[in-house]
Amino acid sequence: MATSSAEIMQAEAELCCHTIGYLMSMALHTAVKLGIPTIIHRHGGAASLSEDQDVPATGGKARATAACVYRLNPKSRLLVDDDIHGGSGGGRSLSPYVLMGTTPLYVLASLKFHQWLLSEGDAAAATPFAMAHGDTFYSVAGRDAGINAAFNEAMGASSQLLAGLVVRECGGVFAGVSSVVDVGGGDGTMARAIARGFPHVKCSVLDLPQVVDGTSSSSARDDVTVEFVAGDMMEFIPPADHVLHNWSDEDCVKILTRCREAITKGGTTGKVVVIDTVIGSPSQKILEAQVLMDMCMMMLVDGKEREEQNWHTIFKEAGFSHCKIQPILGMRSVIEVCP
Repeated sequence: MATSSAEIMQAEAELCCHTIGYLMSMALHTAVKLGIPTIIHRHGGAASLSEDQDVPATGGKARATAACVYRLNPKSRLLVDDDIHGGSGGGRSLSPYVLMGTTPLYVLASLKFHQWLLSEGDAAAATPFAMAHGDTFYSVAGRDAGINAAFNEAMGASSQLLAGLVVRECGGVFAGVSSVVDVGGGDGTMARAIARGFPHVKCSVLDLPQVVDGTSSSSARDDVTVEFVAGDMMEFIPPADHVLHNWSDEDCVKILTRCREAITKGGTTGKVVVIDTVIGSPSQKILEAQVLMDMCMMMLVDGKEREEQNWHTIFKEAGFSHCKIQPILGMRSVIEVCP
């Protein structure tokens, strides 16, 4: 079947967009670096950047015109600095998340995909990231204070935004729950949000000793108290009604097994809650984001995003028999599992 001239021209245009589409990411990176969303917000949500004295000097290189007025939309509002209005939607600005995702560290790793796919049996080629940088992502971040800080800030921004939505949208999940352990909960962002939204729930965070050392063993902030417990989630999880976490396939089974052991101690049975991606959405844009995040996990670490059947298999291997999935958090779902 012959291809028409119009189809060829359309295909060429689409191929061009795919080929240099990374420039959209770099333009976003630049806008965040220049603080453009915050500048627009300070001007009431609309501003002509070519005439705005707040815009950093660009040596006349910016291609804005006096007639061009820029306005914030739902996406760019998520990039407004925290200190202006406490973060969009009650969370933090996602600017650190954007900057981490567009760092040269990630870009260089992405250029190794073809070599990684062709490699066999090479420990140094465990991931495209390891192939590009000579070590795992977490090892590189552990040695470089700047990378570690940027990563923690990016994850903290994403977690705080998600935490507010969890409390707002998932109240029923916490019905009848008296205690929560956030496994691998970092600085306690999620645990604090739950404690604030549900004062009757006692909240704790389990994380590695080096993470907990950066916090107090019992940390009070914003009128809520969260207890921090140092430990290895592969070995032990303290008993609670409720555990939150996600991980790679093999490690996820180990962690969930420890979770099952924790929630069945003392003659009572609790539940495990996983907040993570379940691939498959009627929204084309959300599905696209889920697939791209799967590629990101493939690039950075030995992990992946999973479809519903993958999750059921993992839960079964960890000894769980009941699973309820609620796709109510955009890219992510709330998954409740019981023995």
